Amino acid sequence: MCDFNKQDKQTKEFFHLFMKKSADAVGGVNLLLGIIEALRATKPHPLTTNKCKIESDRVVIEWNKIIFKDKLEVLQELIILHKSSQDINFNILDTQSSKKKKKILNVIKTLLPVIFTIKPKNPDDGGGFEFKIFEAVDFENETTQLNPIFIALLFCSIDFTKKALKYEI
Repeated sequence: MCDFNKQDKQTKEFFHLFMKKSADAVGGVNLLLGIIEALRATKPHPLTTNKCKIESDRVVIEWNKIIFKDKLEVLQELIILHKSSQDINFNILDTQSSKKKKKILNVIKTLLPVIFTIKPKNPDDGGGFEFKIFEAVDFENETTQLNPIFIALLFCSIDFTKKALKYEI
């Protein structure tokens, strides 16, 4: 998932358009890259901060619910699987182990209401944007997909974003 070169044309176009739109919403490419750098610089992992907020010089990233370390560890394990699959529609509930599936369902139910809001401090830089952790959740059919934007912004390298922004349609 985090290797831009291995994505198909449609996925590359999707990421390019989203990253361009996101950059415009926060005041430009440099500010978007600055957001990602701020996220990478936060230790321990930025999602575990109890303030549910990360600030850089010109941008604020907020989310509405604390994410505990045990949930983050399961999420990271899923993302590692997702990264290696290179499939944007990877179903995280596709596992044979009922114990593991139960653990994943617990994480999904816990993190489903989490919404990330990215806003520039200066309103002239743009209106910002929002995204969730999960793209599609269907408990009845046991399918759940991680939001590729969530993965790209919080788990992929800065090079992924740079390649997405430079990609030409």
